[in-house]
Amino acid sequence: MTDTQVVIAGAGPTGLMLACELRLAGVDVLVLERLPKPRTVESRAGGLHIRTMETLDQRGLIDRFLEHGRRMQGVHFSALRLDVSDVTTRYPYVLVILQSEVERLLEERAVEVGVRLRRGAEVAGFTQDETGVTVELADGSHVRADYLVGCDGGRSTVRGLAGIEFPGTPATMTALLGDVELAEPPANDIFQERREHGSFSVLSFGPDWYRVLTNEFDHVADRDDPVTMETLRKAMLKIAGTDYGMHSPRWLSGHGDAARQADRYRVGRVLLAGDAAHIHFPAGGQGLNTGVQDAVNLGWKLAAVIHGQAPDLLLDTYHAERHPVAARVLQNTRAQTALWRVDDHTSALREALGDLIGIDEVRLRLAGMITATDIRYPMEGTDDLLGRRIPDLDIEHGRVYELLHRARAVLLDLGGLPPLDAVVTGWADRVDLVRARPAEGSDLGADAVLIRPDGHVAWVTRAGERPDLNALRTALTTWLGPAGLHGTQRPTATSD
Repeated sequence: MTDTQVVIAGAGPTGLMLACELRLAGVDVLVLERLPKPRTVESRAGGLHIRTMETLDQRGLIDRFLEHGRRMQGVHFSALRLDVSDVTTRYPYVLVILQSEVERLLEERAVEVGVRLRRGAEVAGFTQDETGVTVELADGSHVRADYLVGCDGGRSTVRGLAGIEFPGTPATMTALLGDVELAEPPANDIFQERREHGSFSVLSFGPDWYRVLTNEFDHVADRDDPVTMETLRKAMLKIAGTDYGMHSPRWLSGHGDAARQADRYRVGRVLLAGDAAHIHFPAGGQGLNTGVQDAVNLGWKLAAVIHGQAPDLLLDTYHAERHPVAARVLQNTRAQTALWRVDDHTSALREALGDLIGIDEVRLRLAGMITATDIRYPMEGTDDLLGRRIPDLDIEHGRVYELLHRARAVLLDLGGLPPLDAVVTGWADRVDLVRARPAEGSDLGADAVLIRPDGHVAWVTRAGERPDLNALRTALTTWLGPAGLHGTQRPTATSD
């Protein structure tokens, strides 16, 4: 007997976002979290990038995050500032918001849509067969599900039990961080410097509350070594020559620059997402954002397979699309860490790169990589829009992103193309045909686009061109399954 359709191990941002996505598609979800209570002291990650904010907007959630965050021009590549004010988006900034607050807001949303969350429940083992996965908990109880998704962090139990390799590069330095109060803070909200013995950063998180970070390149600490106020103070005195009067720590932690990635994101009915699939130095603040975007890529695909609407092969596109994205994150964080090192050669390289960033094409290339706005998934066809995120155009009576609140595919007809009606009929239970005119000043340069539930374009016909309806049928079949296959979908959770 199946207790639930999907078990998610881990109630961090990735696991909670995935749970919300699955519930919007009518999938029954149980989230198992080993911690007995939510994190309220450990701030962990501290910001949302453009693409993550757009993703939250696509689900009608962005306002609650904007209400609890602070907007900052904080996009950078190894502390070399990247102006994103001219990026085509409604969110040309970093939203400073602590991971603990992100988790609180996502859990709030999960409760609204009917996700079941069991705290103090730790995965201890599992077995899978042709029909499902039996998950064993540390207390000896068992849960039966169709699928298990490990969103349980860098030391993922699910990954280890699944026998998935985690290759990469080991740590070469030691970083310490503390969320503290400062008696004598620096003048700027973001203060970063490289000195003889390493580098350090001081970031303002609120009145009298700061994050202090140190990077030491002359030794590698054991990842299990405890971090105390004294070790952080000694590191700051060594590198910066001052501790800015640190006191009253809220959270202390340490890490290195190990960069590792699962060689497979899927083994049968077991999948990985977020830190369970990839870890790296938190340069540029990409970790949480990459995990949330993993969840949004996986959610609608897993739901379609569970409902019998799409073939099992659709799940393989999750690895095919997201593995290269995380591999690039690992590479750029390695590069950023290298650029933080303190020697004359690295200083010369930083100066050269700083000059290059003054060229708009270079700046926007790096900004697109850090904020995930340049991602293009492989698609059949040559049009430059294919595989890219859809811009949030203003249309009659609304915006494009508002059409995605239900986490369903959208065939957006901007040119009044009657043939689309006949084509889309076989997929009417999985795609919304929306006819609208662009608002004045909004121009996509296309008469129609097929938008996947994750906001990426899967088919396009340019303005004035004859639409390739066979290509549209192929795209619908590829991403939503065969026409007329209604599956066994349960009632869809509300998105309002």
